Amino acid sequence: MSAEFFFLFFVSVATIFATEAFAWVTHKYLMHGPLWFIHKTHHEPRTGPFELNDVFGIVFSLPSMALIYVGWKSNPVALAIGLGILAYGCIYFFYHDWLVHGRGPFPIRPKKGYLARIVQAHRLHHAVEAKEDCVSFGFIFAPSPRRLKKLLAATDRAKLRAASRRAQTSASATQASLNKRKAPVSVSG
Repeated sequence: MSAEFFFLFFVSVATIFATEAFAWVTHKYLMHGPLWFIHKTHHEPRTGPFELNDVFGIVFSLPSMALIYVGWKSNPVALAIGLGILAYGCIYFFYHDWLVHGRGPFPIRPKKGYLARIVQAHRLHHAVEAKEDCVSFGFIFAPSPRRLKKLLAATDRAKLRAASRRAQTSASATQASLNKRKAPVSVSG
């Protein structure tokens, strides 16, 4: 294998990581910002196989297709970048659409490890009803669930979904019960 092959392979892998950074910024500042009117369809119950938010996948595939076309004709670096974006799109589909949201041909339910962490991080992202105060905007790299829960707890404004509120209320009630048990017993005499 030639040095050119390894260089182009490196460019493709670097493009996957760069696309993750691009996706994080786009998700946090555009989708949860001025493009919320499109992205909010992803945070609401889906009524069919598609949602308006799927348009982002189409838009983000266009540079990949253009770079692959140009690269195939005359520019190996453009081809490597286009293939890196395509690879990220495949990773995104597997992690986000299939693994987390069950849009694949059969369900995958990881119980532990890296894939379980990805699922839990994205579910914590969806725990907030509004566009503000969400956590975990990436897809390949996910902060620990413990860190994400701390971020959610630190945000007084976050409007959590009903199921999350019930869990939070249950946790608060448990903590209150524990605090009562730890309270000093007063003896009057």
